[in-house]
Amino acid sequence: MLKLTKIMLCIISISTISAQGNDMTHPPKANKQSYIINENGQTREDFYHWLNQRDNPEVLAYLNAENAYTQSKMQATVVLQEKIYQEFKARIKQDDSTVPYKDGQYYYYTRYEKNKTYPLYCRKKNDLHHPEEIILDVNQLAKDHNYYDVGRLEISPNGNLLAFAEDTQGRRQYKINIKDLTTGQTLKESIVDTTPSMEWANDSNTLFYAKQDPISLRSYRIYSHKLGFPAEKDKLVYEEKDNTYQTEILKTKSKQFLMIGSFKKNTSEYQIVEANHPEKAFRIFSPRQEGREYYLDHHQDKFLIRTNDNAPNFKLMQCDLNNTAFQYWQPFIAYNPEFYFENFQVFDHFLSLEERKQGLIQIKIHPFNQREKPYTLKLDEPDYMASVEETPEMSSHEIRFIFSSLKTPTSVFDFDMQTKHKILKKQEIILGGFNAKNYQSQRVFAKTKDGVNIPISVVYRKDKFKPSTNPLLLEGYGSYGITDDPSFDPYIISLLDRGFVYAIAHIRGGGDLGKEWYNQGKLLNKKNTFTDFIETAEYLQKNGFADQHKMYAIGGSAGGLLMGAVMNMRPDLFNGIIAQVPFVDLMNTMMDPNIPLTTGEYVEWGNPNDKVYYDYMLSYSPYDNVHAANYPNLLVMASYHDSQVQYWEPAKWVAKLRELKTDNHLLLLRTTMTAGHSGVSGRYERYREKAFVYAFLLSLEFN
Repeated sequence: MLKLTKIMLCIISISTISAQGNDMTHPPKANKQSYIINENGQTREDFYHWLNQRDNPEVLAYLNAENAYTQSKMQATVVLQEKIYQEFKARIKQDDSTVPYKDGQYYYYTRYEKNKTYPLYCRKKNDLHHPEEIILDVNQLAKDHNYYDVGRLEISPNGNLLAFAEDTQGRRQYKINIKDLTTGQTLKESIVDTTPSMEWANDSNTLFYAKQDPISLRSYRIYSHKLGFPAEKDKLVYEEKDNTYQTEILKTKSKQFLMIGSFKKNTSEYQIVEANHPEKAFRIFSPRQEGREYYLDHHQDKFLIRTNDNAPNFKLMQCDLNNTAFQYWQPFIAYNPEFYFENFQVFDHFLSLEERKQGLIQIKIHPFNQREKPYTLKLDEPDYMASVEETPEMSSHEIRFIFSSLKTPTSVFDFDMQTKHKILKKQEIILGGFNAKNYQSQRVFAKTKDGVNIPISVVYRKDKFKPSTNPLLLEGYGSYGITDDPSFDPYIISLLDRGFVYAIAHIRGGGDLGKEWYNQGKLLNKKNTFTDFIETAEYLQKNGFADQHKMYAIGGSAGGLLMGAVMNMRPDLFNGIIAQVPFVDLMNTMMDPNIPLTTGEYVEWGNPNDKVYYDYMLSYSPYDNVHAANYPNLLVMASYHDSQVQYWEPAKWVAKLRELKTDNHLLLLRTTMTAGHSGVSGRYERYREKAFVYAFLLSLEFN
């Protein structure tokens, strides 16, 4: 590892933090303070490094000045924002509930009440005609907080206790509370500074949970808590020493085994113990090996293992309960490289598989009875999202799956694996006169210069579409092997009904076309992600989906890095860009192991302590490559308590863009001071945030 040295040479006050007085006609300018960074034989000067001083009054003054400037520039859209907000409220059913699922003696579901911001978690005993029990009213819990999120709920096996993890800041630092459902009282024995990861042992008296490193926020310790004892007495069960891994506690669907999982992006390892004997020591299932991923579940006298060993697109293996090391694994289903084997769910008599082919999920049913042949469910549209929901009961013959597309509202189906009969349990109700027949969705492909076909999901309103004249919003992500499926979005209707075309670019770096698709957009192949997005935009324009002067782009987090890189490479391509919590200060973040989640990111972007990776990352890092250019109109959304993309990344980026850009286009930074990486927490606040973003787009397009 090469030595990193950072030397503060001098402080140069260049300009005031904000415009004079209350004059918001000119944008704020951050002070420039020279900060010299020597690393890997290179010298960089970062004038806005000081913005990482979270509690510095000057930093807060700058963020507030940027917020005031943004508010001033968006003042003319206030009526439009309110109109769009009211459209959302009128379109989305305000008193809705999920389809109940059965677990033990109870049916569980979540519902919203009209004019209430947060959900109510509910259950009914034995059948759905019995009285409702509200096990958690999040509205009551959130009433004294600007931000409130329930990260996870876990019911004890006897059904009498509810453990729930709450975050009241947005920084993903949780507190676990335990509620006695027989009395309705919350116990005093809360556990602080945890993750949402927790599981009950089968005695309903022992709760396992994960804690974070207080500096890096890496989930690194598993504890067990006994009811009635203070958290300070909790037993440390496991500590993950390797700082590139995170750890969590899990349970098999059979509820017979507790599992400690240790994960990094390309390697995993499990430890197991019988859930009936939580006092016993966990044992290694199969030791970790660099590059080998495996994921477990249990079925009768076997463990089933999804692994990438000699199978880049994953295969399913099995082993006996007492011989779990890798050398004892045997094939369960033959490997098929044409499919990306994404997930599986175990039942007593059936196995459901989610396999992705050409970017689209196929749901396959595999009977354990070898006399019955496997079969695949028929899904009707050419471009869609589908996923199998968790069905807690092993004895069930039914799977529940979700289906939607860019024009088809989210639909919940129960499918009987014995009779092959499918029942639509619920389709999302879209109010306000929505009719799916008014919209056209399709999948097209853009061929890149290196001969790769990039799938693109497209939707528009038929009577608003005129070739080569429409504005278009293109969304992209392209990192971590995450798929960006074309699911229904009730918000986007407000753009489609105003003539926008909406498209999703399924670019390399995502997992849409399997593991190799991901590998072609990570590490030293990362620039493929950016060029894919650029060539996707060019394809859509050239093939009549948009006017070349009316192209817009949106991306968040790693998708924000995509926005920043594309802006630097092709500042002329888009009229406007929205970058939400954008990961743009790549070098400074990845060189600092104390910033949350950094070390676990090395297998995605590269370890910059290695000069080969350092030079490559530096060549595309959005912040480091800002230069004098005419950039597009830009709205940057940040969150002050963000634990994944620290607020200073977008703040520094905007400050540098203000200094160097040569245009008069809008450059707006909006920092939410009471939110984290996922933005605001209440549904009505989310409506308003989305309306703000759409108003920015529409003001550019129709002014």
